[in-house]
Amino acid sequence: MPIIASALNWLIKKRIHQIDLFMKYPHEVQEEWFKKLIQTAKDTEWGKKFDYESINSVSKFAERVPVSTYEDLKPFIDRLREGEQNLLWPEEVKWFAKSSGTTAGKSKFIPVTESALNDCHYKGGKDMLSMYFNQFPEADLFNGDGLAMGGSGNIKEVSNASYYEGDLSAIIMNNLPFWAQFKRTPSLTIALMDEWESKLELMAESTIDHDVTSLSGVPSWMLVLLKKILKKSGKSHMHEVWPNLEVFFHGGVNFEPYREQYNQIIEPGKMHYFNTYNASEGFFGIQNSRDSDDLLLMLDYGIFYEFIPINELGKKEPKVMQLHEVVIGKNYALIITTNGGLWRYEIGDTVTFTSTDPYTIRITGRTKNFINLVGEELIIDNADSALSIACKKTGAILTEYTAAPNFDKDDMAHQWLIEFEKPPADFEFFSEAFDNALKSLNTDYEAKRYHNFVLKPPIVKSLPPDTFYKWMKMRDKLGGQNKVPRLFNDRTYVDEILSILAKS
Repeated sequence: MPIIASALNWLIKKRIHQIDLFMKYPHEVQEEWFKKLIQTAKDTEWGKKFDYESINSVSKFAERVPVSTYEDLKPFIDRLREGEQNLLWPEEVKWFAKSSGTTAGKSKFIPVTESALNDCHYKGGKDMLSMYFNQFPEADLFNGDGLAMGGSGNIKEVSNASYYEGDLSAIIMNNLPFWAQFKRTPSLTIALMDEWESKLELMAESTIDHDVTSLSGVPSWMLVLLKKILKKSGKSHMHEVWPNLEVFFHGGVNFEPYREQYNQIIEPGKMHYFNTYNASEGFFGIQNSRDSDDLLLMLDYGIFYEFIPINELGKKEPKVMQLHEVVIGKNYALIITTNGGLWRYEIGDTVTFTSTDPYTIRITGRTKNFINLVGEELIIDNADSALSIACKKTGAILTEYTAAPNFDKDDMAHQWLIEFEKPPADFEFFSEAFDNALKSLNTDYEAKRYHNFVLKPPIVKSLPPDTFYKWMKMRDKLGGQNKVPRLFNDRTYVDEILSILAKS
């Protein structure tokens, strides 16, 4: 172990030095990657279509290549899934990360190349550990096992060739080097199972007696697993099961709405929560401070970043900003160009910058997940923060929530369906505290709520336990990267949940 610790310490210091360099020279690093991406793809079908050979500046690239959605790239991706190659990127594409789906409910299949896997996703995983150890030198997690909760995948045969389709986590687990497999649990056979509830049962049984020191996964689903393990063990806190548990590397959704639930089963003083931003399309951000969960934008992962101000979305020719043009506190849609063959691709996430030296961000929501009934432009970040404030004021503990507009012209309001671990003693006080918190966080909402003239107070409905779990199960959306949709500008999800409750 001393030899391993010494080698690890040297690797961490080396990588931290490289991270310090891109923090110091962010625009030069991005410019270098831009040139490399264009040059590498110039002989692909996409590169020839837009004459990458003659592109010698970011401005020319932005002028010539349109911003793309999944639907724009889908014809190329469909052909890749049928075995064609050299369409978007010159490497053979053997893996497709199946995302949780578009608004229409159809899955997206994001091509994953060897470069994207090694220079982005794996590099991000190693950097996550490097930055964690750099912030917590006393960390001892390699003396135990890491529990990673991943999704599932399957092999697709096309023209005598094999292609793998599944959650990004399944692709990563399938390709991990032997040294990374050695200290993880459960076995791949269990970790990659397709049937969620059987998988959950076996994960609990197979890990309960391990010395687990770290967790990785989506907060909502990890919480389900931990509660099952506590129930099986008869314990009340996770440190009674795993005494050396020290960190949860989380991502996928905002952790804040789940924090109090975790505090109920894990002693806060014995646990670190470490924020990451890893999606099917790339690994974008890692927490770089032990005092804040803001994310350092990772600039040397084979990704070139651009940003669309949120008020430009939907325009025929939206204004697209480069990294040096962004402003702290503004909301932007994230646009990426990657070594996975995604070109000026709008991934659907919105971010805001909390610093530009270095460039740190917070995820604020999704471009299609918001409520804008009367111009209030309510986003997920507003909702998460306001609910957290209301819970602290009332002693409530929240499990899950979703919300939608109430379109009644005489009673225009937002309807909130909330499942509580511990409901507030006074729902009227909770609703008032929540409403006031939203006003303090969103001036447009505050203006529309003035004297109830335009927008009425929020309509809060408390749901029975496990309502969201049952709804997600009904939609075949358990586990993996699937998440409860927080806000939606129509009533599709809310009415579906209310209909299920009415029937039961």
